[in-house]
Formats: sequence, C-alpha cells, structure tokens
Amino acid sequence: MKLRVAVDIGGTFTDIALIFPDGRLATRKVPSTPQDYGRAVTGGIMGLLDGEGLFPEDIGEVLHACTIATNAILEHKGAKTGLITTEGFRDVLEMRRIRMPRLYDPLYVKPQVLVPRRLRLEVVERMDPRGQVLTPLDEGSLERVIERLKTEEVEAIAVCLLHSYANSEHEQRIGERLRGAFPGLYVSLSSEVLPEIREYERTSTTVINSLVGPPMRSYLESLIKQFSERKLPGRILMMQSAGGMVEVRTVMKKPAQIVECGPAAGVIGARHVGGLAGYPNVISFDMGGTTAKASLIEKGNLLRTAEYEVGGGISLSSRLISGGGYALKLPAIDITEVGAGGGSIVWLDKGGALKVGPNSAGAVPGPVCYDMGGTEPTVTDANIVLGYLNPDALAGGTVPIQGALSHKVLTEKVAQPLGLNPVRAAHGVHAVVTTVMTRAVKTITTYRGRDPRDFSLFAFGGSGGIHAVSLARSLGIRQVVLPPSSGVFSALGLLFSDIEMNTSSAILRRAKEIGQENIEARYRAMEAELAKELGHSLHEVRFSRFADLRYQGQAFELTVPLHGKTVDEAEIRNLCGRFEEEHERTYGHRLDQHSIEFVTLRATASVDTGNPATLNRQIPKDVKGGKRTRMAYFESVGDLVEVPVIDRTELGIQPSQGPYIIEEYDCTTVVPPDCFAHHDDPGNIIIELPAPLGGLQP
Repeated sequence: MKLRVAVDIGGTFTDIALIFPDGRLATRKVPSTPQDYGRAVTGGIMGLLDGEGLFPEDIGEVLHACTIATNAILEHKGAKTGLITTEGFRDVLEMRRIRMPRLYDPLYVKPQVLVPRRLRLEVVERMDPRGQVLTPLDEGSLERVIERLKTEEVEAIAVCLLHSYANSEHEQRIGERLRGAFPGLYVSLSSEVLPEIREYERTSTTVINSLVGPPMRSYLESLIKQFSERKLPGRILMMQSAGGMVEVRTVMKKPAQIVECGPAAGVIGARHVGGLAGYPNVISFDMGGTTAKASLIEKGNLLRTAEYEVGGGISLSSRLISGGGYALKLPAIDITEVGAGGGSIVWLDKGGALKVGPNSAGAVPGPVCYDMGGTEPTVTDANIVLGYLNPDALAGGTVPIQGALSHKVLTEKVAQPLGLNPVRAAHGVHAVVTTVMTRAVKTITTYRGRDPRDFSLFAFGGSGGIHAVSLARSLGIRQVVLPPSSGVFSALGLLFSDIEMNTSSAILRRAKEIGQENIEARYRAMEAELAKELGHSLHEVRFSRFADLRYQGQAFELTVPLHGKTVDEAEIRNLCGRFEEEHERTYGHRLDQHSIEFVTLRATASVDTGNPATLNRQIPKDVKGGKRTRMAYFESVGDLVEVPVIDRTELGIQPSQGPYIIEEYDCTTVVPPDCFAHHDDPGNIIIELPAPLGGLQP
C-alpha cells in the first residue's frame, strides 16, 4: 500500500507528516526557504523518508498546503495584472464598499488597489441582470484594449463584465480573443471564477485569481520538476480554503480557492481529532511563526462562509469590521487570521505604545535568537526572555538558539524606551499578543452570536501551546486541548481531508416564486459538473447542497444547508425556517411575515481518501539538549520562578498542578501555577483553568 505525505509551508517552518497503515504518525519540521519554497518541501520529505527507512517509491501522492498565494496578496508581489470591464465600471475596485474598519481614525488610508487605474480598461458592451443583451460587444473597443495591454506587458488579465453571471457570452468572446492575442498569458473570466451577483466582490475575486495565478503556476511547475528529479510521485493534491483536496491542475486554473488553504487544514484536523476525543465544540487556535488563526467547530460541524477578506491586517469574514482588506467571495472555512505569530515583530509606535505585527521576521532572517541576521525583536524573542522557550535549541536540537541575543535586543529596543526591566517588557509583549488574538476569536464567536465559554480551546501550531492558556483566560474558557504533534498539526490535518470541489449558481428569486423543479434541475446540473471534474461517477461521490438566503431588501445573505435528498415544497419551507433561525441566532432577531429571497445555490462534492480513522497514541522522543528546569515568569507570581521542564511521557492521566513547561520536538506548552494538566486516552494534553474572578462559568 502506497503512503501519503502531507506538507504545509508556513512563514517560518515547513511541516511534513505521514500516517502509516497502523495509524502511527511520523513528522518532520524544517525551516521554510522563501527563495524557493520547493527546496524545503522536497528536502523535508526526503529527510523524513530517510529517517523512517522509506524510499520515494513508497509514496503514492503528496498532500499540500502553502502560503504562496497569500503572500502574493499581502506583499503585493503577484503578477502584473490588467482588468477588462464594462464601459463605465472602471473604478469598481477603487470604490469598493462604503465601510470604514477604523471609525475613529481620520488618517485611515484604504489598501492599495490591486490593479492600478492605467491597467483597468473598458470595452463597450452591456447585459441586464436577467442576461438580456442591452449593448452588443464592440469588437473595435476590444481590439484597442488588447493593443493597450500589449504595450503595458501585463503578466495576467482579469475580465469582469457587468451581469456576466447571468449571461457569459461577451466574457467568453473576450477570453477567446485574449488567448489568441496572448498565448500562454494567465486569463481569468469572472463567469468561470465566480458566477454570482455583486460587482465589487466578483471583480476583486477575479483579479485576485489572476494576480496569484502566475506565481502559483510557476511554483507548482517547479515543484513537480523537483519531485521528478527525486523520483517522488507526480500526483499532488492541494487543500482549498473551504476544506477538501483538489488536484494541481484545478489549482492552476483557479488558485484563488487556496488562499487560506494552510489554516483550513488545521481546522479540518481539529474537527477530526477533537471529535474522536469527545470534544465536538471547540475553538481551533493555530499560532505559527507568522500569524495566529481561529475558527469555530460546533457540534462537529465547521463554520463556513461564502465571503471573506484578506490583506487588511486581519483576514476575516465578519461584516462588522470589514473593509480593510481585499474581498474574496469564494467558499471557505470561516477563519480569522491576525499577524501575531512567533516571528511577528515587536515595535513601538510614535506615541511609545507597544505593538506586535503584522510584519514578521519570517524564516529568513527569522527572530534575533536564530542568529541569522535578524535585528528586530519578535514574539519568539520575548518568549525566550520569559523562560517559556528553550534558550539553547528548538525542534529537537535542529534549530540552535542564542538566548542572550533575545535579551539584548528586547532590552535595547523595548525595555529601555519603556522604562521597564526586560522580563516585564517581554510580559507586555505576551499581553499584547493575547489582546490581538482575543479580537480574532471574538469575530468568530461573539460577533456570530456564540459564547466562547461554551467551547474548549483546541490549540496547535509551533507557538500555540505557549499562548493558549492566556488566550483562554481572557475569553473565560476553562479548558485547553493540545493534540499530539501539535506543532505540525496543520500538515496532519491534510491527511484527514477528503477530495472535494465546490460550485455555485446565481438565482435571485423570492422563495414563494421558485418552482421546485427549477431548483432541483439546477442542483442536479451542478452535481453532474462536479462529478465530471472529479473524474468519478455520480454514485461514487457524496454531495452536499446549500443555499444563500436573505430577507427581501437586505444586502447580505446567510448560507443554509439543505437536508432533503430532493428539493420539493416542504424542503423549501424547511429551508426558509432554518434561515430564520440562523438569522435570529446571528443578528438577534427575525423579520416575521417578511419575504425571503434565494440569492445563490451551492453544491459540494467529496470523495473519501481512505486514511486511517484514528492515530495510535504517539510516544514522543526526549528533547535533545533541553534543561530539566529553568526560570520562567508568571504574572500571578510577579517574578521569575524555577519550573520543571518535562515531555509528554512524564505527564500522567491524573491532573497535576503547574507551573511546569512541556517541551516537545515540534512545540512547547506552558502550564501556569493555577492550572492543572493531564493526558486523555488519545494522547491529547488537557489543561484545566480555574474559574474566572466574579464567578463567571463557561
């Protein structure tokens, strides 16, 4: 039986994992290589195979998640992209939505537009919302646009015409002309990327698809070549933002669907491992080297969204604080992401206030303690000063640490300007990070009508175990769960993911006017299209149906699942009832006797990958070079105290009171003095927090 290897590229480390048929897990953590991410991927896989006595031919396929698309957006390093749109709609990207994410900041500046105005060009044509042609496509205006784009030497082109979701004829003609005039150039049509209403969101999504298309295609082609040279398998599946794996050829056509693929993998793993251990209601908390991510899992179900923003300092789908990033209207697991990871840079603003992120030291040069040229203090450096991280080496001794450098840079650039001693300054960094992450968690709980105290905090990522208890305490959460191999857990999540694809179809009709046959026919057509894309017959694929509904006159929708196998009048009534229940839960009210509208139909198709359902309990190896005790700071004590440093094998089934530090190959966990920790049967670390002051109970 061929094995499957999972790889997750992070901003600082690249994580590799594989599961043997008996459920045994093998992992490896290597520094990411931003100059050529494929080197860390191939080198990490070969290192893992060598360590396990395996050969490239033992691997059947590679599952992959990465940050290539995300970084292209965040760092404005995507392809030089031109936009073709309907005459009069050149500035849709500039106008955006009338939303101010910072209401009391008079100097707030909107994010830089992804396509400059000189590259946003118009053609003469017009459709109405029903798909009727009002103005035929003027071939002369299209020819002038093509000639202009040739002089600009663009690397990609996005096409988004008014109401093309209702009739794609003009877009298809433009696409045909572009592919003839620009052989090999990356071209995205909105009718193929996002056939849904809303011009700004559709335009932004199509532009992002073209922007990240060339760098993603270049990376994947290079990776496939490196795999071939190492005799690794050519079959590569990639995680989508919505969860589920797709083949590389699909990613090359629609790379916008993988922008949040790394965070999505971790949430998939949290649902699977948390569910097996008896924790169906959890907040997944993933803190890596560059960012911290949070998502909600309720009764074993993922919280999904059909629209979110990236690149605004906080990536999220909450409409309460939107407007600061770039709209992506594609299915995704509802994840909030903030620039607060281990490598996030610590700095003081002009008023002397302590800030963390969103800029990161990344893998190169990395935190100052890596001694690779970093000059700015980071969260990792603060954790060294606090005594939470091993001051000599990380990752089982493979990453040497110069703890003295952390003390020096934090003293010079943070402690002295603030008039604090280095330890108190480092604890200030820790507190600021907790505040930033608390905001992230509230966007997927409090702002969605959920109480975080009703959930356990499921923490993972290289820095998750260090900050989990502080975050839980700030939210009133009483229980923290840390899974085995939590430092590489996003890679592990890939191994529990099914192959999956999504599609949608715009339909703007009042519920009472929709004919059941029309809806059923649309769903069946979408399901046939998905099965064809997956290369399976209809009976081999599991389908899920959803619909976006709203009250007539509203500007936003809620996505509601369909439960019936076919759509009839009873199912439409039940669907409307579920929409009203979710509306009341999310917004606190419902509009009785008000007309409900269908806006978008959605379908998901998935195929089981056949991975082991459970993991064997992992027995971690001793940490190389680790001290058995060290001095660490705890706010409740108000000073540094000597604490034991143990590994998972020394933690028993019976709860033991802190303080102590659990140090592993891929992560570190801090247990404060007022908390108790133990192992459960599957091998998760469970940390119990005391009741908050004031008697609040989860």
